[in-house]
Amino acid sequence: MVSQTNEQALEATIEKQLTGTCLEELKGVKEPNLDHYSDYYQLGLASDFNAQYAIDNHFFWSFLHNTQANELNKLQKNHPHDWQRKVLDRFDKLIKKYGIIHLLKKGLAIDDIHLTLMYPVPLASSGEQVHNNFAQNIFSCTRQVRYSQLNPLQEIDMVLFINGIAIITLELKNPWTGQTAQYHGQKQYREDRDINQPLLTFARCLVHMTVDTDEVYMTTKLAGKDTVFLPFNKGNNEGKGNPVNPSGHKTAYLWESIFKKASIANIIQHFVRLDGSSKDLLTKRMLFFPRYHQLDVVRKLIEDVASRGTGHTYLIQHSAGSGKSNSITWAAYQLIEVCPHNNSVTGAKGIDLPLFDSVIVVTDRRLLDKQLRDNISGFSEVKNIIAHAQKSSDLKAALENGKKIIITTIQKFQVIVDSINDLSDKRFAVIIDEAHSSQSGSAHDNMNKTMGKTANVDTNENEDIQDVIIKTMQARKLRGNASYFAFTATPKNITLEKFGDQQADGTFKPFHLYSMKQAIEEGFILDVLTNYTTYKSYYEIEKSISDNPLFDTQKAQKKLRAFVERSKQTIAVKAEIMLDHFLNQVVNSKKLKGKAKGMVVTQNIESAIHYYFALNEQLKQFNYPFKILIAFSGDKEIDGIEYSEASINGFSDNDTSEKFDSDEYRLLVVANKYLTGFDQPKLCTMYVDKKLQHVLAVQALSRLNRAAPKWGKKTEDLFVLDFFNSIEDIKQAFDPFYTATSLSHATDINVLHELKDMLDEPGIYEWHEVETFNQLYFKGSAAELLSPIIDLAADRFNVQLELDNDDKVDFKIKAKQFVKIYSQMAAIIPFEMPIWEKLFWFLKFLIPKLKVKDPDMDKLDELLESVDLNSYGLQRVKLNHKIQLDTEDAELDPQNANPRGAHTGESEESTLDDIVNMFNERWFQGWSITPEDQRVKFISIVQDVTAHKDFDMKYKNNHDPYNRELAFERIMREIMLENRQKDMQLYQLYAHDPAFRSAFLESIKRQVGLLSK
Repeated sequence: MVSQTNEQALEATIEKQLTGTCLEELKGVKEPNLDHYSDYYQLGLASDFNAQYAIDNHFFWSFLHNTQANELNKLQKNHPHDWQRKVLDRFDKLIKKYGIIHLLKKGLAIDDIHLTLMYPVPLASSGEQVHNNFAQNIFSCTRQVRYSQLNPLQEIDMVLFINGIAIITLELKNPWTGQTAQYHGQKQYREDRDINQPLLTFARCLVHMTVDTDEVYMTTKLAGKDTVFLPFNKGNNEGKGNPVNPSGHKTAYLWESIFKKASIANIIQHFVRLDGSSKDLLTKRMLFFPRYHQLDVVRKLIEDVASRGTGHTYLIQHSAGSGKSNSITWAAYQLIEVCPHNNSVTGAKGIDLPLFDSVIVVTDRRLLDKQLRDNISGFSEVKNIIAHAQKSSDLKAALENGKKIIITTIQKFQVIVDSINDLSDKRFAVIIDEAHSSQSGSAHDNMNKTMGKTANVDTNENEDIQDVIIKTMQARKLRGNASYFAFTATPKNITLEKFGDQQADGTFKPFHLYSMKQAIEEGFILDVLTNYTTYKSYYEIEKSISDNPLFDTQKAQKKLRAFVERSKQTIAVKAEIMLDHFLNQVVNSKKLKGKAKGMVVTQNIESAIHYYFALNEQLKQFNYPFKILIAFSGDKEIDGIEYSEASINGFSDNDTSEKFDSDEYRLLVVANKYLTGFDQPKLCTMYVDKKLQHVLAVQALSRLNRAAPKWGKKTEDLFVLDFFNSIEDIKQAFDPFYTATSLSHATDINVLHELKDMLDEPGIYEWHEVETFNQLYFKGSAAELLSPIIDLAADRFNVQLELDNDDKVDFKIKAKQFVKIYSQMAAIIPFEMPIWEKLFWFLKFLIPKLKVKDPDMDKLDELLESVDLNSYGLQRVKLNHKIQLDTEDAELDPQNANPRGAHTGESEESTLDDIVNMFNERWFQGWSITPEDQRVKFISIVQDVTAHKDFDMKYKNNHDPYNRELAFERIMREIMLENRQKDMQLYQLYAHDPAFRSAFLESIKRQVGLLSK
């Protein structure tokens, strides 16, 4: 009998590893009975799969009956005939709205019961009950799952479940039969699988994988032919793929390690996340599942810290495109919780106590700042554990107050080190994200001031962040109460020495590596060196003096080159070459679907300014519809004229990056700013007129390497034209870093569960504050005891959390909705929910203190000042028209059971010109006075409306659409009566022409800027 090398054999191998047996071994056995308390999965039966809800019926109900029978009994008592359907429908509704990760973490709230759908993996500090609970989770594996309700014969090779809920799908292939995961598996998911079926809809599963014996690929979102798969491979020889496995298939790590119970639970709890917030549409969000190297580095860091304790340094060399932002946020959150393996570990305070008091993240990336907030709010039940330290005093206060995660900037690094030394009784983890720290020139200015240097702009821009960090650390004796974790794509030798792991032979290596080679081969970044062109310069310089003095040859040559290269004449020649190439090869060829951009890298700020004006002067001759931007730090005086980035561009330098992303701008001229940490995927061409060497060369040229599938960006689209460096120079620089609404149905009161979850999420209040407030309130305590609790929550909302105004409006609307629904429903709910009652009273007092700004009112004056109303008017569209009413019975839906807020749907907006044109075309014909008189009267009526005594209370701040409409009509009626003697024609049109009146009312509303929602 020969070996089985087909797809079925791979299925059996994986199934046996996970369950301890396989279908082939169980032929004739009707019900395999395996102990789910062991390390093995349960073997699932395809016949138990429920395609409508994407669950394994058997294990779903088994888990709930075994673990939460009392809760089920309560539900069954209230709904004796359809309690199971109620559970499934509630599950289905919430998973469609929030995704699987929300339900696995938060469980399922139905009426007065709460069902836990997954017990978390225990921590070192967890008690026996937590361990016992986790052991009751049922992990199962089912082969040949018929997932489609429309085509019952379509099957998914394998599905993994937790407590009967599908979490991972797998399509398996075997290269020995000519089928690969990279091609055939991906093709099958893209073309042959119905992504509208519940199992395959977005966020119903954690991840979808295609697997063969050599490679693994994954995606979190199936989108037909647009599906993007990412490799989930270990890497091989610092490149793509997987190494040889002497004990089996190359991909065995997937089922032997990654799919272990504790591993999967850990991934669910600490890694998988949805970006955005629960108020966003699920289909508009992104689901993140860690790539292999991200999972690997975080787990290895946590294990090493737990084993060795505090006082160590770690260097993580991860290339651009590695997803460092996610790696850092996952590491930061898990470092808060890491406990020592035993009491002998350095810094241990007990095996059930976390090693670190605080985690400090040093970064200048606003995106990472927001990402940390979003991640932590998703992972942690306690929200207010993050502090932002913009000033030294903020940092010191956050450290002393024991904030768990503190985010600060590179220029505060010295203060961090000093503070850590002062707080010797506390333990800290310091994560340094240095690779993206020079977008803002001010980081260098402030750092140099901190270090006691002269704030000269040119040298500031050249200051290297790695050097500053090392100098700061070397200047101070570092105590053993802190561990440092440095993330970089391009470590210098001194960085390796300070942070790297020293080997037996005395060398230093990074703790973890994800190489540029692997990132390029896996398609996360593009190879910027594929299309590199150098220009060699020749000079002819006349002597301007008759004698022939002697100079140091090397210095003279350097100075002569600098003189020539910086002259306006030379710059003009090079600028012409650059622009000619950019127009013909990039713009006219419509690279990146006509969106491609270029960067000009110059020697210094003065050269950058000369290049900017030279390029602009030449661009005027061609009449192309795009502009050029410049970026540099500080001010620069040239020929008696002082220049700054803002004065040249015409807007704040804080807006340069965003402006450059628009179609209006295609070229960016820089000296040093934006050479590192600047992510612009549409950048594909670079013109270099600057000496690039070592780390700077890699960082600068890597601005081009960002992949952009949306624009069809490929390696062949990249182009570098270098006027300064040789091919050898660039190769030498890159080499070190390459590898290494009769009522149709009852109101769904479960909306209160959803609203509470949404209100809990931002961290405006902690639940113990709600409890304390209610205790004091119902004891009849003095008001001064209640105020501090409410004021603290209000201050978080108004100030501390730095919420966008939209988010503030959204929270306040949801809070009001909760109070309104609960107050209406409390008397008729057939059960008691104390948490709703407590939150109701807390919000009743909090809402009046929540300050939100109405953006529409700000637009009123701007709109009136911006529009010349000389062409505004009104036109009759219908005269004496009878509106036929529908004679059929009407069925109303109950109160909207969906949480409302500022982000619920998109508002319809028109540009100012559109508003003016639409008004003129439709309505200007019936008002026979001069245009100027029309304009004056129109503005006067709008102002009378907004000044009316009832405008604010009964219209502007009235959230009842029906009452708002009545209020507006009454206000308008009073104003028109008051003004009828001034313009009788207008009054008669308004009073006797329904079409005119309706149009006029809507036009006034539009100008007021407060259309009914």
